[in-house]
Amino acid sequence: MSRKQHTRNASGPGHSGTGPSQRQLRAGELIRHALVDVFREEDIHDEALRGVSVTVTEVRLSPDLKHATCFVEPLGAGVEAAETTGHESEIIKALNAHAKFLRGRLGSKLDMKFTPDLRFRHDESFDAASHMDRLFADPRVQADLARHDDEDEA
Repeated sequence: MSRKQHTRNASGPGHSGTGPSQRQLRAGELIRHALVDVFREEDIHDEALRGVSVTVTEVRLSPDLKHATCFVEPLGAGVEAAETTGHESEIIKALNAHAKFLRGRLGSKLDMKFTPDLRFRHDESFDAASHMDRLFADPRVQADLARHDDEDEA
């Protein structure tokens, strides 16, 4: 007699399939906070990370919670006078090289069945926000906005 195997997927009941589940979000926040503690307490011996402070902005987990993508921003990145400006890719590469070490340190801080594999990526949202600020400060955009305000008052 053949038995049908029951599988559960993201399109199952109670899940719209449009974004991460509550479980993924909750676990991502736990990992983000624990990772911040690891960065604060541990000294990673790598020339690219010497004297660099890293902000963990978000952690996204796979549906099975076994893979975590950690979005990070080196402190001062994007500021021309900062030492990290232009070195973001080197910093991300160094973090990915030390991902197994960080995962090991993370395991003792988490109360999870599995400690996920870590992958680090540069958080581009700060660059996008800065770009939007520059666009809104453009005199042509300001003139266009002022013209629309005048039309609304009439």
